[in-house]
Amino acid sequence: MKNVTLRQLRIFEAVARHLSFSRAAEELHLTQPAVSMQVQALEELAGLPLTEQAGKKVRLTAAGEEVARQARRIAQQLRDAGEALAAMKGVEAGHLMIGVVSTAKYFAPALLAEFRRRHPGVELRLSVNNRGAIVRQLADNDIDLAIMGSPPREFETVARAFADHPLVFIAAPDHPLADKKRVDPKHLATDTLLIRETGSGTRSALERYLEEQGVIPGATMELGSNETIKQAVMAGLGISFISEHTIGLERQVGRLTRLNIVGTPVKRQWHLVHRADKRLMPAAVAFVDFMDKEGARLIGEQVGK
Repeated sequence: MKNVTLRQLRIFEAVARHLSFSRAAEELHLTQPAVSMQVQALEELAGLPLTEQAGKKVRLTAAGEEVARQARRIAQQLRDAGEALAAMKGVEAGHLMIGVVSTAKYFAPALLAEFRRRHPGVELRLSVNNRGAIVRQLADNDIDLAIMGSPPREFETVARAFADHPLVFIAAPDHPLADKKRVDPKHLATDTLLIRETGSGTRSALERYLEEQGVIPGATMELGSNETIKQAVMAGLGISFISEHTIGLERQVGRLTRLNIVGTPVKRQWHLVHRADKRLMPAAVAFVDFMDKEGARLIGEQVGK
């Protein structure tokens, strides 16, 4: 593949990330035929098919997975080179790619806005996704830093705790347990428990809590996002276990209440995480320092603590 171009790799990486020619074209401000043409040219250079069509969906072949992985690596190396040159010039600039688990999306934009106010020369990119996707992005070096609860165990990382992360049980205001000053955890076995999907950090914390309390939940309903869970709780479908940082507005307007269940809030911490072998460039170093000094305070202001 000695004649491959950076343009072809960039286009294919976008297709691989979105698994869609049309969405890649939209991101890159190209026409879909132009994207298809560049991918076809790359396949000719590779001598192997890189994608396959499954109905309306695009899938990567094994060769495609490898090319996408190398394309991301090359893109990261070019970014690192640019950051290193900027550092040599004494310029705090460059790109900073941050991944955020979905629960942190309620405060992360405010943190980034304040950081950008202090460092206007840094170009920020934010990826919001579930825990599994953020871990994969860290593993693939697609992001520089991640804001998440528990650091991944699949590979070696450096994790810095920067703020407390309380997890609580919530219910509709007219729930029978809403006005109780002290609720025994055994009541969790008699109500419908609305839970996040497998792999969610919140769900893992809930499962540990139930095990510690010796509670086997009764009926459960799995929902895929905090917003869906909050709407379901407000509608009276059941109770749920959720980050207290996600319910500030709903509590203020009286749509949700926090249950006083023994052993809660469950205190966890928010971490800023990067791969152990990641060489942090000036923009990332500045963000780490910013989070160490300001992260907890800004989260407290954002969620009304």
